[in-house]
Amino acid sequence: MTRLYALLAALFIAALAGGTWFLTRPGDSDDKFAQCRSSQIAGGAGAIGGPFELLNAKGETVTDKDVITEPSLLYFGYTFCPDVCPLDVSRNAEAIDVLAERGYSVTPVFISIDPERDTPEVVGDFAYNMHEKMIGLTGSPEQIKAASQAYKTYYKKQDGDEEYYLVDHSTFAYLVLPAEGFVEFFRRDDTPEQVADKIGCFIDNM
Repeated sequence: MTRLYALLAALFIAALAGGTWFLTRPGDSDDKFAQCRSSQIAGGAGAIGGPFELLNAKGETVTDKDVITEPSLLYFGYTFCPDVCPLDVSRNAEAIDVLAERGYSVTPVFISIDPERDTPEVVGDFAYNMHEKMIGLTGSPEQIKAASQAYKTYYKKQDGDEEYYLVDHSTFAYLVLPAEGFVEFFRRDDTPEQVADKIGCFIDNM
């Protein structure tokens, strides 16, 4: 009887281990970036991103094809943001420098969601002061709304002072690859090193 219990126990443990392996093993997928992804995206990565048309620091109309010529890290914010945006954009800039030290070239992109105050010159100066490689983009309310909707971001101007108002907005950063489009997003609590590690993984598997 003791041997029977031992055998049954062994079979149960083996079955449990097998079931756990089945539930946790990577799914059979053609996704070449599967090992790099840290989160599931409703509708898949293809549900986020797409074409946009905005204004660069010189006031020239540019499209996503003009801007995203290499792996790029996009962030939607505004230059008058008192706290969140400077911290997030600084984190992105640090990640770009970490990547550069590792031999990767990535472009940081800042897209304004405050067209009333963020003129091409203002957003250009802000971007350059954050990182010499950063591209600053703005546009008409319609252009910015279209870009924001493509990346599923949120923003809303708060009521109050017409000059010193705040804008509520989402705070994700988006990794976009020229031939692939959007592939990953990063949260506020991701460190520069964590962002760099993930981006490096995607670039290595391009």
